[in-house]
Amino acid sequence: METSLYLPVKGFLEKAGYLVKGEVGGCDLVGLSDEDPPVVVICELKLSFNLELILQAIDRATISDEVWIAARMSVKGKGRESDKRYRDLCRRLGIGMLGISDTGEVSVIVGSVSPMPRNNPKRRSRLMREHQKRRGDPALGGSTRAPVMTAYRQQALACAAALEAGPLRVRDLRMGMPEAGKILLSNVYGWFERLDRGVYGLTDAGREALRRWPQEHMQAAE
Repeated sequence: METSLYLPVKGFLEKAGYLVKGEVGGCDLVGLSDEDPPVVVICELKLSFNLELILQAIDRATISDEVWIAARMSVKGKGRESDKRYRDLCRRLGIGMLGISDTGEVSVIVGSVSPMPRNNPKRRSRLMREHQKRRGDPALGGSTRAPVMTAYRQQALACAAALEAGPLRVRDLRMGMPEAGKILLSNVYGWFERLDRGVYGLTDAGREALRRWPQEHMQAAE
């Protein structure tokens, strides 16, 4: 699974000084530096190096300052990481290559030395906002089947947890969650029901969501 590569690469980027989170804006890993404005680094994961991985990196170039691709090293040493043409292509595009061993050791095959162009400031800003609003790092990079724990889903779960003991007024929820009114009104996931003017309760779907994503676990991830 690609998720098995996430923690080794996350550790590699964290040692370089980035705050790293998985599955942000469709990217496997996103790291932000603590500078102002922050440097944005993106890494895409695959079990082996291929053309699709390079195409993903090219797409991410429009919203990042630095792009890496990472894959597991081939057992016999005959994978794309050994192909000079593949490495040269990454160098020309300014894409860094990381190889992951079976023991989780990360090796730099090609350094990300050429700055990638930033051509989509709106998309870049959305990516940074999602990263900064998300509590902790609740999603493993490389996940494809499980729903991504976005910042919005985290806030909706916080509202659901507050309503678990019984209905509340929106103004009471806003004290700890400024966006509570919008979340309850839009009711994207069907977790809430309007009982009276400004008063909301929890539906069965909301209770099921709390069982699926216990809030004690979410708070521990912060």
